[in-house]
Amino acid sequence: MEKHRGFPGRLPGTDFQFVIRRAHKDGATPLRARERFSDRRPPDRRADEGFLQALWDHFGEEPFVRGNLDAGRLSWLFEREVIAAEDPFDPESYDALLQINVKIARVSFPDVFK
Repeated sequence: MEKHRGFPGRLPGTDFQFVIRRAHKDGATPLRARERFSDRRPPDRRADEGFLQALWDHFGEEPFVRGNLDAGRLSWLFEREVIAAEDPFDPESYDALLQINVKIARVSFPDVFK
């Protein structure tokens, strides 16, 4: 499992986790798109925006390896702002390539790109 050095571990001042410390012995938690409802709590929305900001600052438009990025946090953005960058894509692999879908991310989180 690749560890992304310099990537923030969590949203500052909160317990919203962005990375995991070590690989799970049974394999990576599968990524799946989670629906974001309009009535989500503001802290949850800030965590999504903070995570996307960290992804943008760290990787930009380039593909990146999933590595130690938290599956739960990725799943809130997966198949919208963060997409698979390889075909076939293995959602249960720490080596899976992902990429920011800039067009959709700019619409969903415009403050990240200012």
